[in-house]
Amino acid sequence: MIVVDRIQTFLIALALMAFAISGCGRMPGQPRPGPEVPRPDEVMDFTVLYQVNCSACHGAGGKGGAAIGLADPVYLAVVDAASLRRITANGVKGTSMPAFARSAGGMLMDRQIDALVNGMRARWAKPDLLRGVTPPSYAASVPGNAQHGADVFKYFCSSCHGVDGTGGAKAGSIVDGSYLALISDQELRTIVIAGRPEFEAPDWRSNVAEHPMTDQEISDVVAWLSEQRQQYPGQPYPSQTKTPVPAKGGTQ
Repeated sequence: MIVVDRIQTFLIALALMAFAISGCGRMPGQPRPGPEVPRPDEVMDFTVLYQVNCSACHGAGGKGGAAIGLADPVYLAVVDAASLRRITANGVKGTSMPAFARSAGGMLMDRQIDALVNGMRARWAKPDLLRGVTPPSYAASVPGNAQHGADVFKYFCSSCHGVDGTGGAKAGSIVDGSYLALISDQELRTIVIAGRPEFEAPDWRSNVAEHPMTDQEISDVVAWLSEQRQQYPGQPYPSQTKTPVPAKGGTQ
């Protein structure tokens, strides 16, 4: 019996050793071998970076959404790489465009910002698109005249947005208080220049046939739109202040 017990003990020990060897050689809780997930700050693939950081506002594939389409070749022909990088890194204060660079409170490394900007231009820009055409400057080079801008708006924009900008047969209001509160003068200028092709809004060359908008006209209409901003957008404040009601048991 003793011999049999020893043999059984020996065989059990061998079985346990074989199990340990053939199992996985891992400590308890150790993950199985497989593809490793890279650290967020190590992701350099443009498609992944764009999908995670940009597509929610600028649309899948840069086709546009709540914000302009970054794949618009007219936009990329007008904006320079330095401006595009600055906007991506630092955002636009007072608008819905956040900062993405870590140095500005975002989550992306400088090299990832560069990968985004370089990727947009490499995939979506068409260098010869405006050959022979002098486009307006991306940033305003001259001050805008709001008074003249009202006339410019009526001539170039009212056929779609209505005479007063509150909406027409082809497009909605361009003077809505909440909209203007979320958009900068530069973005207004960008939209006037590049249009919004996903909404069939033309660029600066095609609002009126054979009459492209001049740089001054663009500055003027942006100045007029800027003047339409409300002090308290989206807040239906009463015209008269209500008289406070004294609290019970005390005076005010």
